[in-house]
Amino acid sequence: IVYVTRRPVLYFHIRWGFSKQVVAIIHAIVLGFITVSCFFLIPAAIFSVLEDDWNFLESFYFCFISLSTIGLGDYVPGEGYNQKFRELYKIGITCKFLFLLGLYTFLVALFLHSFQGLKKFRKLFYVKKDKEEDQVHIMEHDQLSFSSISDQAASMKDDQKANEPFVTSQSPTSNDSSLNN
Repeated sequence: IVYVTRRPVLYFHIRWGFSKQVVAIIHAIVLGFITVSCFFLIPAAIFSVLEDDWNFLESFYFCFISLSTIGLGDYVPGEGYNQKFRELYKIGITCKFLFLLGLYTFLVALFLHSFQGLKKFRKLFYVKKDKEEDQVHIMEHDQLSFSSISDQAASMKDDQKANEPFVTSQSPTSNDSSLNN
């Protein structure tokens, strides 16, 4: 990683006197272009030639879906009737994607390492948090203890009973006598 991330940035910074941040941004853009070319553009061009019924956009879509591990299965290479060495072709594609997934993981780590020097660029995406608001002391809150919760529930039940309107129950004999009158 050192030979791909730090050395080129330091070389242009020390040798030509460019700012480290500017060189780091340009370096990240160049690495991004190389990555997109190696992972998507070049394999898409190859698949568009090897697969008779795929155009470049469909091949690019297949490469993106496969490398992002979404794998919808709507495009499957080697399914053509006139595909030569079909089994070997499928094994080669499987090996290629396993290798590219490993390389993709390495490059993600490389990009993260490359962006470590871009503190000003990173600060654009970070939101400052107010430390006083973020720190909640749970043990200081009485309402979170079990005994106080049961006490609160009992007091709420008492308040609920107190707020209910009183219903006077009439005795059945008084109802019957009123009905008879």
